[in-house]
Amino acid sequence: MKKLFLYFLSIVIFILVIIIFLNDDFIEEDEFEPIRQNIDNMNISCYNQASTSESLPNIDAKLDNQDTDWNIFFHETSCFDENGLALNARQACAVESAAKINPDMNIYLLFLSPSKISRRFRRLFKQLQTYPNIHIRRIKPEDYMKNTPLNEWYKTEILKKSKWPINHMSDILRYLTLWKYGGIYLDLDVIVIKPIKYLANFAGAEDRNQVAAGVIGFDTSMTGRRMANECIQEIRNNFRGDLWNHNGPGVITRILKKICSTKNLQDASMIRCEGFKIYPPSTFYPIHYSNWKSYFQTTNKNATMKKIEEAITIHVWNKLSNGEKVNVNSDIPYMIIARKYCPKVFKNCGNIF
Repeated sequence: MKKLFLYFLSIVIFILVIIIFLNDDFIEEDEFEPIRQNIDNMNISCYNQASTSESLPNIDAKLDNQDTDWNIFFHETSCFDENGLALNARQACAVESAAKINPDMNIYLLFLSPSKISRRFRRLFKQLQTYPNIHIRRIKPEDYMKNTPLNEWYKTEILKKSKWPINHMSDILRYLTLWKYGGIYLDLDVIVIKPIKYLANFAGAEDRNQVAAGVIGFDTSMTGRRMANECIQEIRNNFRGDLWNHNGPGVITRILKKICSTKNLQDASMIRCEGFKIYPPSTFYPIHYSNWKSYFQTTNKNATMKKIEEAITIHVWNKLSNGEKVNVNSDIPYMIIARKYCPKVFKNCGNIF
């Protein structure tokens, strides 16, 4: 009888182990970050790989009913390995915040890799799927470029010669997507804290010398079409694979300096240039990149929160801040914002954000 009991006990334990292994909820969030770090920033071999039965559906004008400017777009241009597609908690937070604060807008999270959704990301993926206005799709660049001014340019494979092809593809796509559909582009390290539905044809100054490219809006009006066309032509004619900022913020900055006939963009932020609005840094980038640690410190927290509360979005400068490990129980400004504006991701991300 004792042997029989031990036999059944061992079977039960074995089944429980299998259930635990297969259950995504047992994966700690601090496993998400290594996924991001293992991505090869030079590898763009996945861009023109065919989709499989496990791939995300391609974005399609008919499929996605693209008959409105009320769209927000995020792009993830990395190629993922056999483990599949993934976002970390901070990126998922950005997407959730846009959907939560703008329930009447279509939120598109666009991947370029044809990989399936990874088991590690599936838990956060499920949280994003609870928002009916979030649509997760794939872009196949070769097809996406067709019937656009960049089609022949892309065929030259100039992107492959870039020092940062993944980052420069992100630069290109933010302008091309707005050229194709109209709407608002956001970086994956931008948290939306106020509605942006009624903003049209705008960008935000980073400082007096540069307009940032992390939050941009071009609608389908004459003004929006002009800006989108100007930016696409600038990329086609002046792409530089050897300069980090040249093809992202550099594009919108050069175009607006020309249109506004000014070198001081903070002065230009007080007016509309040809119908296009340049917002001051406090609107979308309340904390300058040189002070990015303010998001991750309790020192001067009240002053930081005051700046944040007056903004429409915050930009946490992932290129600089991605190495900061943050406990979800901390009381730093970034966690205060995350708890409020991406609550589902926050509650399901484990101990590390």
